[in-house]
Amino acid sequence: MITAIVLIGADIHQIPETAQAVADIPGVTEVYSCAGDVDLIAKVRVRDHEEVATVVTGAINRIPGVLSSATHIAFRSYASSEVDGGFSIGEA
Repeated sequence: MITAIVLIGADIHQIPETAQAVADIPGVTEVYSCAGDVDLIAKVRVRDHEEVATVVTGAINRIPGVLSSATHIAFRSYASSEVDGGFSIGEA
């Protein structure tokens, strides 16, 4: 499976509706509204890169209220214990 994180700029007057429309797309597993440089963050889980393109360019970017998007492909997932262990290397 491929995980993609999609950062979405949305029309501020349509954020709840846009978020729900993104969440309803097959392949989108989670959508978060957030503060900062982007308005929504969507997590996409699909079988291959072609499906990433279908979900992002074929569906997310066509939703009214989506003004921009930037897609980041994840290489590896870490559990919190793995991350904590990686930062404690060499500590006594």
